[in-house]
Amino acid sequence: MKHIPLSIPHLSGQEMRYVTEALETNWVAPLGPNVEAFEAAMKTYSGSAATLATSSGTAAIHLALATLGVTAGDDVFCQSLTFIASTNPIRYVGARPVLIDSEPETWNMSPAALRRAMIQAATRGRLPKAVIVVHLYGVVAKIEEIAVICEEYDVPLVEDAAESLGSTINGRMTGTFGTFGIYSFNGNKIITTSGGGMLVSNDTRLIERAFYLATQARQPVLHYEHTEVGFNYRMSNVSAGIGRGQLEVIEERVEARRTIFERYVRAFETVDASHYQQEIEGSRANRWLTALTLPGGMQQRDALIQQLQQKNIEARPAWKPMHLQPVYRDVPYITANEEDVSRRLFEEGICLPSASQMSFTDQALVIRFVRQGLVEDVRRNVQL
Repeated sequence: MKHIPLSIPHLSGQEMRYVTEALETNWVAPLGPNVEAFEAAMKTYSGSAATLATSSGTAAIHLALATLGVTAGDDVFCQSLTFIASTNPIRYVGARPVLIDSEPETWNMSPAALRRAMIQAATRGRLPKAVIVVHLYGVVAKIEEIAVICEEYDVPLVEDAAESLGSTINGRMTGTFGTFGIYSFNGNKIITTSGGGMLVSNDTRLIERAFYLATQARQPVLHYEHTEVGFNYRMSNVSAGIGRGQLEVIEERVEARRTIFERYVRAFETVDASHYQQEIEGSRANRWLTALTLPGGMQQRDALIQQLQQKNIEARPAWKPMHLQPVYRDVPYITANEEDVSRRLFEEGICLPSASQMSFTDQALVIRFVRQGLVEDVRRNVQL
């Protein structure tokens, strides 16, 4: 049976032109015309004042924290329900993550939990040096509320928009509400450069500082002079060429994934598996992945994933929250109340195939086997 992947690159056909230009002109190293053009195009598309192409989204988060001066002994608040790349850069700079629970509507950082964490931190006289919020699976967080809280406490906000390029709220792109925003162009994202990221900001001076750190913190003198430790985080001209071709079709990719999501919603209306991430008023999610919860919890979810794997269909559990990861079990975790929302979403959550080039027939197969798996699970429970 044909393999149906979760999410894979979807080329536009224009990438070859830009990559060929890079090869023919021997611009295959970091920097170059494609990098500059890709940064300019992302500046226009995102509405950011300044952009910096990086080797990965993780590198962009690391640069954001380093540029903000986050260092050993500092705290950084970060959403717990996310991929580990959101959290690891906090450790790169020697700081301590403080993990924040999600709310059940968008599955993203809970403003109530964030405010509770801020009050506790202010009482101790230890406010965080930054807050990292994630737009999970391309669904917009309650970013306006979160931004207000950060502004109240004068704490920089970093938006991890790795999964949400093309997602908007009130006409404004995710990644542009904070001091910094980051995007990822990893191979499974809505557009790709094969591997790469982008750091954006409305403060050009911050991007200038990040550029300096991303290029080994080299001083502007004739010889190689370094007064600080820097990084090798710039994107190659070849990768940027791929990105240019991809960015030209971003809106088509968003619409394709939104259509796939809408088909799933209609197909599962009669199945008790219809709790999806909600779009808050005025927002448009890119629906990078369709994620939903199953009422039977982890046992039902894992059984369904295994059944889909037997049909050569790729599905995944929702991200395992950072406060449940062995590497982060020793850090604080703040919830809005007694309920651990992130844990529940992980235990019940499943991501279904959402590749933008997925055919109607392929999606129909996924829907058929998901329904079949859920019905079989109900039957087993009745027999028990």
